[in-house]
Amino acid sequence: MWAAIRTSWPLFVGMIFLMVSNGLLGTVLTLRAGSLGFGETVIGLVQAAYPFGSLAGCLVAPRLVVRVGHVRVFAALASIASTAALLHLVTHDPWSWGAMRMLAGFCFAGLYVVAESWLNGRATNANRGSLLSIYFVIQTGGVAAGQSLLNLSSPEGILLLIVVSVLISLSLVPILISADASPPFVVPEWISLAELFRLSPMGLSGAFLNGVSQGAIYVVLALYGRAVGLQAGAIGALIGCATLGGMLMQFPLGRLSDRVDRRLVITGAAGLAIPVCLLLLPFDHADRADLPLLYAGITLIGGLTLPLYSICMAHMNDYLKPGQIVAASGTLTLVLGAGVTLGPVLGSLAVEQSGPAGLFTFLAIIQALTVATALFRLWHGQPRSATRGTASAMAPGSTACAAPLNPGAPDLAPRPAGQ
Repeated sequence: MWAAIRTSWPLFVGMIFLMVSNGLLGTVLTLRAGSLGFGETVIGLVQAAYPFGSLAGCLVAPRLVVRVGHVRVFAALASIASTAALLHLVTHDPWSWGAMRMLAGFCFAGLYVVAESWLNGRATNANRGSLLSIYFVIQTGGVAAGQSLLNLSSPEGILLLIVVSVLISLSLVPILISADASPPFVVPEWISLAELFRLSPMGLSGAFLNGVSQGAIYVVLALYGRAVGLQAGAIGALIGCATLGGMLMQFPLGRLSDRVDRRLVITGAAGLAIPVCLLLLPFDHADRADLPLLYAGITLIGGLTLPLYSICMAHMNDYLKPGQIVAASGTLTLVLGAGVTLGPVLGSLAVEQSGPAGLFTFLAIIQALTVATALFRLWHGQPRSATRGTASAMAPGSTACAAPLNPGAPDLAPRPAGQ
């Protein structure tokens, strides 16, 4: 494992810069859009363009890597993403912002494809789980760390967007100066949506609903903070708490799902999140005395909801043949992306129509749907699989190329394209 980590250090360092910048950018744009007079629903639509662009990036970027290689694609996409961040300083309308968010989603998804396929080339059955865990910590930890940079300046100024652009540019340096050759790339296969639903209805439905929750947490939580009168630093702390909760609870919930029926774990986690959401409904104004309770509640919501995607993926893998895992995981990633696209739109609409409490009402409804789906599958679905894999952490920003890093995936040897 240490040999794989040593050869992958440029990638890990570059990913730290990317994740910090991406985490900061999403929150800055939400707050900056509010100061420009964008309505909550408009902000949700603008931010929904990011996951929409990510869907396109997941499909196009692998073919670009096959044509010109990892390093060139990484450099090109990082340069475009850095430029797109700065363009928000010179445009002030939702249409151009939506276009830039879509472009950013495309670029960051492509950057993740490069990172994950690079790790795939270094991974074996002996170390892939460890590499995936490191990648997961970098992704979630980087997003959380990015929120702390909100204290550097006001979102209405230019400094934070310049910091984002600089961090994206710095991510290029370790990749370009590395002496190690990039590994061969294998274009991931795909499995149809209908076939995946036939094999694992719970995995598909749960991943979509969890995507809706993730989109609401990562985007609409900033709108909630602005609506209740929190300062930028406090809003960043909210999103950081949710991300930290997801990271802390990922492994305990995953281990538990390896021991009991995963649908029970999904039911329990989503069910516990409902009363937490309802308890936060009265927090509709910025009261410093209540902030610790609000932070604690947000941490619990993140811890009980964000890890469910990994458990849904593990549940799906339990019913697949080894050769189907990578293809099915790629399709599941697109289903998650569809949910993430819808979450900011519906969540921001809930805040606009019902006030700050609308976010937690919306999240409670999504968790109730998740519980109902899991209970229905427990009652009518297949029995617990006798041959079970391991629930491995999957970062929220992962693409289909991260699937072979799952310890339950087959040990795929890289092969040249076209063979």
